[in-house]
Amino acid sequence: RRYPFVGFSMDREPGKEILTVEDLSKTVDGVKVLDHVSFRVNRGDKIAFVGEHEIPTTTLFKILLEEEEPDAGSFKWGPTIATSYFPLDNSAFFNDCNLNLVEWLGQYTHETTESFMRTFLGRMLFSGDEVFKPVKVLSGGEKVRCMLSRMMLYGSNVLVLDQPTNHLDLESITAVNNGLIDYKGVVLFASHDHEFVQTIANRIIEFVPGGMIDKPCTFDEYIEFQRERMSAQEQ
Repeated sequence: RRYPFVGFSMDREPGKEILTVEDLSKTVDGVKVLDHVSFRVNRGDKIAFVGEHEIPTTTLFKILLEEEEPDAGSFKWGPTIATSYFPLDNSAFFNDCNLNLVEWLGQYTHETTESFMRTFLGRMLFSGDEVFKPVKVLSGGEKVRCMLSRMMLYGSNVLVLDQPTNHLDLESITAVNNGLIDYKGVVLFASHDHEFVQTIANRIIEFVPGGMIDKPCTFDEYIEFQRERMSAQEQ
């Protein structure tokens, strides 16, 4: 069993101001997916966005990374913040791309010597002549490992990850899991993997009809809170 190395480091510590979201609303295809959403992100937060529906979280992440505009409301990143984003759909990075792996990764780093790139890609389980493979023929899991490599090169102090375990085998999921547990910066992420959320998150946000629930707790504690809430409503 081969485990890739996934480790994120920060080039600078985040300051006190991380992110403030105020009254964000967004309608997608006639459905209001974000309804007056407000929250603050603090230093040390590792926030899991959970729930049955992916669209609200994906939409929020796209707005925060300026890929989409909100219909109303605003958000503000702190002055010391540098973000790295793992999108739910990475096809724009690979479709119609004629680069090989070394060339593709070279777009995201100043250190482009072949020895550095080979070493880095080797840690992500691309060895030998595999590093010259065209990126458009990579499997789903290989593309995810490329996207994680890209994030590792940035040295950001905030990571935003939308379903990072999709397409990964168990060894790779374990590596990402450990990398995010060890990371000293702020993490905003979405995942359907119970163990992944339970071991990383120290705060849970769930979008619900008419708003959101925001609790500083582990995922298991949140599930227990929801269970008690449901039984209280039934009585």
